[in-house]
Amino acid sequence: MTRTTAAAGPGTPTSAPAPAPIGPPHPPAVPLTWLYAPGDRPQVVAKALAAGADVVVVDLEDAVAPERKGYARAATADLLGEARSVPVHVRVNALDGPLARADLAAVAGLPGLCGLRLPKVTCPQQIAAAAEATARTGADGPPLYALLESALGVERAYALARAHPALRGIALGEADLRADLGVRGDAGLDWSRSRVVVAARAAGLAPPAQSVHPDTRDLEGLAVSCARGRALGFLGRAALHPRQLPVIERAYLPTARELEEAETIVAAATGRPGAQALADGRFVDAAVVAAARRTLSLARRP
Repeated sequence: MTRTTAAAGPGTPTSAPAPAPIGPPHPPAVPLTWLYAPGDRPQVVAKALAAGADVVVVDLEDAVAPERKGYARAATADLLGEARSVPVHVRVNALDGPLARADLAAVAGLPGLCGLRLPKVTCPQQIAAAAEATARTGADGPPLYALLESALGVERAYALARAHPALRGIALGEADLRADLGVRGDAGLDWSRSRVVVAARAAGLAPPAQSVHPDTRDLEGLAVSCARGRALGFLGRAALHPRQLPVIERAYLPTARELEEAETIVAAATGRPGAQALADGRFVDAAVVAAARRTLSLARRP
């Protein structure tokens, strides 16, 4: 996301602009766009909330310089004091570092928090500890999402995906993973991508969203990359700039042809148990029908 200078200084954020709260958020059943915004730039966060993303992720980690961490945490807690019309997640600092505990304590339980993204996860105990730290008395804590950003995290993908009931999703952090593996070409990450997709499915989680496309001006490259991600089984994508959102959405929403085919399959199967033959000679079984229903459901998202 393009950075702007925050209106407030490094003290308590009292003048940061933010959209007026409009009751509890109602995220789409299938979020496709997850827009990151730096937690120490309240004006940028406000723009992100108005950009049309399904989820806004306020980042306290990589996007924030060390000397701005405290301000970012305070500004984010101020933002989350009331529910917003767009679901807001927070990416805290690395769980094995000194800042994560303070991040979790500052935002857990706030009415505007809809999820926590946990970076650089490598063991199930980290997820369980985060769930315990954010659980409220007599109530569940916020949904958790684990980011796998190392070879060890990818290797343990299934164990991590099953680490705790509060975990709702896993995804890759490809910049760190690329550095850890020493991978140069994009294809070098495909095995790790497939591993995370399979682990999420095996654990009963939603399909993971793709990692960010770092070149925010390369929209053609973004579209090509999204098509590749969709073919691998991802669903939706994280973004760094609002201009990336429509490209991601177009890539992951069904085409007119896919919708027509899905409607034909569902119609052929309605009231007819067992495999059915379509007019073009293809046979349709329960698995094909289930996939067609998912396509229709995605097209009908709010």
